[in-house]
Amino acid sequence: MAVRPRPRYEVRRMRLSDLEEVMAIEVVAFAHPWSTELFRRELDHDWSTILVLVEPLAAAEGAGERIVGFVIYWLVYDEVHILNVATHPKERRRGIARLLLEEVIARARAANASMLTLEARRSNEAALSLYRQAGFHAVGIRAKYYADENEDAVVMTRNL
Repeated sequence: MAVRPRPRYEVRRMRLSDLEEVMAIEVVAFAHPWSTELFRRELDHDWSTILVLVEPLAAAEGAGERIVGFVIYWLVYDEVHILNVATHPKERRRGIARLLLEEVIARARAANASMLTLEARRSNEAALSLYRQAGFHAVGIRAKYYADENEDAVVMTRNL
């Protein structure tokens, strides 16, 4: 039986030319997706970084790569705030979000950040579990943070 090799992923900064592919993930990953204009603005801010996780395509699929996930974070002074982590629903449970988090943590360390913060929906057990496994701890609740659903956010931090 042939063993199928695990794809080699690469992390890189998002480019404006990636916007259509990133938006395709955003609209299927979230009930209330960010707008194209919000992504454009994030690309222009000095403190904001959008990283994409790309998977090289096999020769049979055509040349190039495809984006399978992304993360948006801000570096403000010595704190990194993660705003958004997304994986295409068809690509979940392959470690993509974990790889993106590991990259953000590595970049935070390289920037001499002292901590990372994020918010996650209280009902999103998969995300909360992933963040706990990555060393984040719940430190509070933001009541009705997700106003459209009247849902609370769990505030999580990780010290470096």
